[in-house]
Amino acid sequence: MFDKLSSKITEVFKKFRNQTHLSERHVDEALKEMRLALLEADVSLVVVKQLIESIRAKAVGQEIVKNINPAQMMIKIVHDVLVDVLSVGTCEFSLKASPHYIMMVGLQGSGKTTTSAKLAYYIEKKLKKKTLLVSLDVYRPAAQEQLKILADSQEFLSLPIHQKDGIFDILKRVPDFVKTHMVDVVILDTAGRLHIDVDMLQELKTISSRTQLHDVLLVSDLMTGQDSAKIAKEFLSHVSLTGLILTRGDGDGRGGAALSMGYVTGCPIKFLGVGEKIDQLEEFSPKRIASRILDQGDIVSLVEKAQEMADIGNTNELMKMMSKKNLNFNDFHKQLSMMLKMGKFSNLLSFIPGFNQIKGQIKDEDVSKTLKRQIAVITSMTLKERVNPLLLNGMRRKRIAKGAGVDIVFVNKLIKQFEGMNQMMKKVKQKKGLFSKF
Repeated sequence: MFDKLSSKITEVFKKFRNQTHLSERHVDEALKEMRLALLEADVSLVVVKQLIESIRAKAVGQEIVKNINPAQMMIKIVHDVLVDVLSVGTCEFSLKASPHYIMMVGLQGSGKTTTSAKLAYYIEKKLKKKTLLVSLDVYRPAAQEQLKILADSQEFLSLPIHQKDGIFDILKRVPDFVKTHMVDVVILDTAGRLHIDVDMLQELKTISSRTQLHDVLLVSDLMTGQDSAKIAKEFLSHVSLTGLILTRGDGDGRGGAALSMGYVTGCPIKFLGVGEKIDQLEEFSPKRIASRILDQGDIVSLVEKAQEMADIGNTNELMKMMSKKNLNFNDFHKQLSMMLKMGKFSNLLSFIPGFNQIKGQIKDEDVSKTLKRQIAVITSMTLKERVNPLLLNGMRRKRIAKGAGVDIVFVNKLIKQFEGMNQMMKKVKQKKGLFSKF
C-alpha cells in the first residue's frame, strides 16, 4: 500500500548521510521532495501541510546525538510526526457491553460484507467472544446469502434469512436470537449505495434510533484515494461514527487515504484490511504503520502473524522438532506448509526493516508455485525416505521427480536446501545458551 511513498521518502533520507547536522537548506530541499511524494500518494493537502510544518519545526537546527547520523535523526523526527498525525482518538478496538452491537456502514463495493465476516473472525479468535452476523441489506441480490455463506464457512452464527422480511422485521428478531444463543457481539451489515443518498442516510439514522449501538464503523476502500475522506465526512454529518475500517490495504493504490482519513475526519482508524482471506484484518497501529512507511519494518506484526499460524499444539511440536539431532523431510514438509499458509511473500517482506525496496522484485505466484512443487516432491517420497534422507540415491530421486512432475534438478536442489537447513540447525545448537533462548 505504501510502496511508492516509502521508496520516495527513503530516497530523501539518503541526502542526509554525509551531513554533520540538519541545516535549514538541506531540510527545506528534503521537505520539498517529501511534499511532492505525499501529494502523489493521495495524502490530503491539509495533512501534507501539517506534516511538513511539524517536521520542519522539529528538524531545523536539531543537534545530532552522538553515534546517530543526520539520516537516522531525520527518520526519527518524521516517524514521530507521522505517529502524531495517525493517532486520532483511540485506535484500539474494545468491547464495552454484552451484547455489544456494531453497525457497519459504507458505500456499495467498499467490502462491507466481507469485512463484517473478517471482524467476526477477529472477535471470535482474538477476543474469544461469540458473534452473530446479521444482514440488513434487503436490496442487493443475494446479499443476505453472501453473509450467511461467509458465516457458515467459519461456523459463526448468522440470523436465519426470512425472504419477505424488511429491515425492521429483521431487527425485531435479533434480541430473542441473542438471548437464546448467548451471543456476545452482534454485527449489523447494512445496505450500501453506489453513492451517498438521502434515503440511505435516513435509513441508517432510523436503525441507530431503534438499536442500542455501541459502535458504528465506516468501511472505506483505500483505492478511492482522497474521495474516501469526503465520503467519511458525509457519513459523519448524519451518523455518529466511532471508527473507520480501511480495506484493500494490499492493493497497489497510493495509500494516502490511510494518512488522511483519521486526521481529516477526527475519527480513529480501528482496522486495516490487508487481503482477501478471512484472517487478513489487522488492528491499526499508528507506530507500526509509520515504521512501515519509513521502511523500518514491523517485526511485531510479523511475529503476531506467525503466532496466529501456530497454535499451542503446533508450537510444542515445533520445539520437539527443533530439539532433534537431525531433522527429516516430515519436519521440512511442516515448515513449507506453514510458509504457504502465511500468505503473499512480498507482503511479508514489508514487515522486515529495509526489505521494502526489493518487494516489487518478488513474484508471489512464483514463490507459491515453488513451495507447492517442493511439497509435492516430499509427498512423492516413501515414509522411509522421508525419515531417512540417506536412502535418496540416484534411482530413487528419478522416481520421486517423476511422481512429483518435476525434473531431477529440482529434486536435487530441494535435497541440498534441506541439508543446508540441517547444517544451520546444528550450528545453532552448538552455540551455548542460544538454542534455549530461541
